[in-house]
Amino acid sequence: MTPQWIWQQPDWPDFTWNAEHLAPLLRECIQAQGRLMGMARSVGSSLSAQSELDALLQNIVTSSAIEGEQLNVSSVRSSLARRLGLELNEADNVSQRSEGLAQLMLDATQHFAAPLTLDRLLDWHEWLFPEQNSDLAARSIRVGALRGEEPMQVVSGRLDRPTVHFEAPPRQGLERQLVTFLTWFENSRNATGLDPLLRAGIAHFWFVTLHPFDDGNGRLTRTITDLALAQGEAQAIRFYAMSASILDDRLGYYRVLESSQKAALDITQWLDWFLQTLLRSLQQAMARIEFVLTKARFWQAHREAGLSTEQTKVLNRLLDGGERGFEHGVSAAQYQAVAKVSKATATRHLAELLEKGCVKRLPGGGRSTRYQINYPNGSPL
Repeated sequence: MTPQWIWQQPDWPDFTWNAEHLAPLLRECIQAQGRLMGMARSVGSSLSAQSELDALLQNIVTSSAIEGEQLNVSSVRSSLARRLGLELNEADNVSQRSEGLAQLMLDATQHFAAPLTLDRLLDWHEWLFPEQNSDLAARSIRVGALRGEEPMQVVSGRLDRPTVHFEAPPRQGLERQLVTFLTWFENSRNATGLDPLLRAGIAHFWFVTLHPFDDGNGRLTRTITDLALAQGEAQAIRFYAMSASILDDRLGYYRVLESSQKAALDITQWLDWFLQTLLRSLQQAMARIEFVLTKARFWQAHREAGLSTEQTKVLNRLLDGGERGFEHGVSAAQYQAVAKVSKATATRHLAELLEKGCVKRLPGGGRSTRYQINYPNGSPL
């Protein structure tokens, strides 16, 4: 019979890929990774810690969002902050769910040197489902244990005419397959002929194809990917969140997985998608750190400007940009509303900011006059 799934191929799991095709993209990822690490080193320790917290939080929240789960963001942030030794907002209450997710993420990234064993995987699964409530029981989810004997399928469509997108290897022999994966994962850490980024992509595809648990396979797969990336960089600090980039192309993610899992053992298509997604994640992280550095440079240049509390508040809104700021500048009326001052005070404050070089006047006049940040080097980038 012709194999329907990749794990039915006679040489499974001896993956192959077109190294020549992937080389330019891989090189671009490695260069971006190096630039990001260099930028991260130029950020002060307090800003670095905040950037790491933001990346970890984004990774956890978006990894769950890929599976359709909306987390309590403030609760997860508090759980992470406590473990990272950062200041806590006492108003934020943590939950068993947020504690388990924070413990899972930090075990994978901070203890990247520890081997990935079956016991460690089972612990991760327990942390993923800390509340063994009636909902889990109703769905027959075995927490901290491998899945049962029934077929593991990913389906959609009508109950009477379902579309099977994927079927995992049978339960019989699953332990042996996991041992093969875990042995490869450990032995490949120092393999000279395998780039760490490709290794992370292979680990992702291999583990999600095994689908060893009743639930949580996607989130554990992405945790293993974070572990592999941390091992490749040989550092626990994370500044980018690949799960966020996967969420941005969730449909593409599922399409390429389904296509590759129904194909032969050449996984070039999957690795191409993986590297492109990783590159976007690295570029987004660089943009965030550049934003932090730009803001820090601005305040360094105006540290002795003697600004009022209201002026500082409006400048920070302008620096933030986007939805929270004023992408097209701020008018006197907007300044008045944000700073909660009179019209005359708003006009005077803006004139002072203009004189001190904090802002510049945009083209236009009269009531429509708008002001934008005057960056020290003339550009936010």
